[in-house]
Amino acid sequence: MKKLTIAELPNAVETLYGKMESIEKLLNERNHIYGHNDRKKRCFIQEKCSTNFNKSDLAQFFYILMDEEILFFRAKGRNCNRSKMQHFIQTNFTYSGDSNLQVEIDTISKQFSESKGFTYRDKQLRFLDKIIAILQERKHKLTKR
Repeated sequence: MKKLTIAELPNAVETLYGKMESIEKLLNERNHIYGHNDRKKRCFIQEKCSTNFNKSDLAQFFYILMDEEILFFRAKGRNCNRSKMQHFIQTNFTYSGDSNLQVEIDTISKQFSESKGFTYRDKQLRFLDKIIAILQERKHKLTKR
């Protein structure tokens, strides 16, 4: 571990504090979700679906599924679908943040906009290659049986 200079110390403390807050929040959420012994109470606590995607990849994944009309809320009404999809993701998913900790999504609209922008074409192609490789590996496993 690198020794810090006095000038670097405030930034290091701020970073450490942020990470400690994230860990504390995660532990509190886990205790809140799993800490109840009463089954009826547990049914009303919404547990979010976790993903190994980062926030950008999660947005790309859902944007592609929505744009290709694989997932949608209304068959007609792209703008409505987009806002409903963003809300659905924010409400129901967490993503893999720093140090692979699951992070709640405050907003995903920026990442959705990036998914559709032409400047992110290469990023989307890399993401699609990654998904295709996963699906091809899955297909390979199934055909080996």
